[in-house]
Amino acid sequence: MDFRLTYATMFDPPEAMHERFDAALAAVRSRLGIRQELFIAGRDVGARRYVRRFSPIDDAVHLGDFPVADRDDVETAMRAARAAFPAWRATPPAERARLMRRVADLMEQRVYEIAAALALEVGKNRMEALGEAQETVDFFRHYADDFEGNGGYEHALPDDPLPGIVSRNRSVTRPYGVWVVIAPFNFPLALAGGPAAAALVTGNTVVMKGASDTPWAGRLLADCIRDAGLPPGVFSYLAGPGREIGEALTTHAATAGITFTGSADVGTQLLRQMAGGAWPRPCIAEMGGKNPCIVTARANLDDAAAGIVRSAYGMGGQKCSAMSRLYVDRAVADELVERLCAQVAAIRIGDPCRREFWLGPVINQGAADHYERYVRGLGSGGARLVAGGRRLVDGDLRRGHYVEPVLAEAPTSHALWQHEMFLPILMLHRVTDREEAMRLANDSDLGLTAGFYGGEDEVPWFHEHIEAGVTYANRRQGATTGAWPGYQPFGGWKGSGSTGKGIASFYYLAQYLREQSRTVVEPGP
Repeated sequence: MDFRLTYATMFDPPEAMHERFDAALAAVRSRLGIRQELFIAGRDVGARRYVRRFSPIDDAVHLGDFPVADRDDVETAMRAARAAFPAWRATPPAERARLMRRVADLMEQRVYEIAAALALEVGKNRMEALGEAQETVDFFRHYADDFEGNGGYEHALPDDPLPGIVSRNRSVTRPYGVWVVIAPFNFPLALAGGPAAAALVTGNTVVMKGASDTPWAGRLLADCIRDAGLPPGVFSYLAGPGREIGEALTTHAATAGITFTGSADVGTQLLRQMAGGAWPRPCIAEMGGKNPCIVTARANLDDAAAGIVRSAYGMGGQKCSAMSRLYVDRAVADELVERLCAQVAAIRIGDPCRREFWLGPVINQGAADHYERYVRGLGSGGARLVAGGRRLVDGDLRRGHYVEPVLAEAPTSHALWQHEMFLPILMLHRVTDREEAMRLANDSDLGLTAGFYGGEDEVPWFHEHIEAGVTYANRRQGATTGAWPGYQPFGGWKGSGSTGKGIASFYYLAQYLREQSRTVVEPGP
């Protein structure tokens, strides 16, 4: 790409980017409707059952027929991963890093077509889709650089202080074995590719399962890994329901570690499961957020409104980092609400593959039904709908799952303050001062991201007291969203994460390794 695309810089791209995306979209559309396959033990594999999948943008757009793995496929993939592990672990780190960079190069060559597929499958707008595709490229490069930059996490230690004996000490790290990656629908490429790259470069083999709603993204990732020339069995891709295929993977005797992104209920269950058995095994779980933003009386309200709208409604609120709770000082609340309403009214909703539309559909009919239920619940619980609240069914929108962004002013007693809705619904409450705002912001079992708008001298106070793993202060580009590999580590506190270590952080790769202390006494004279 000719410019540096990140979630923070995508708001004013060059015209050439749009031209390339449109050309790629036309090419991808011309190939829709084909039968896809699983990728197991180094080859494409058919399935006993396939499902026809359609775009959430338009239910007349047949994306393709996608395989549904069964327990036999799980067994084949896990057996292949276990067999491939000794040789992959013994592969020199430089060679593993080279292969990760080769995956990145291939993905970047295909980044526009991959983004077009993401837009069609997930309903992202073109900038969000390009952002995810490029982010995945950066994960593969970042982890290769990080692993090499840390010398494979090996360190010489002081010799034992023994007179007349030379006793050498060294700390080394070793991979665990077969690593299972379970990816969500909302970032089906990045949250599959990132953990897969981390596990692979550190010497683990990987079996990855994509979400049922988004099997195409996982297949595109598998294509890049296959074409990069990784040995058979080192990476396999499966698709299928979590209740069957996910359970078969996570309970398999060969599973040495798991990276999971999804709900707190499932993540907590996996944590307990991995802690049990004959010995505890690692589980890196990112489990969502109920992300707050605080606006004080000294905030720049134009910056606040722009950042809030982008983070609350971008991708239909279907991000674990999406903002859903807003606490604003009474002194500026009316002004901020006026600005927010103006920006919400200006949002163009429609086919997100088209340049003029910023907001596309939610992922499926179930999500749209939940939207209607939550809107009814807001009204019955004493909330006031300030903006939005309707399903959109006019014209071409009737063939997709389109809804209006919602801004609702609600009493703090309302149950939805504590519930992750994963939809474009923002709840607002007026506070008397920043201390009340902080108390309410931290009143959640989750602690993923948080935003703040206020005076420059108030920012240290915010950072000192907020209970969240990813924080943004006075950021117009997004109040609670927009982390990028190499710029912002991404991980949650409290119920939002199992390790306290962020994705693409200084500490992330080490989680895929276990330490071994080695002491060797040299022969005497």
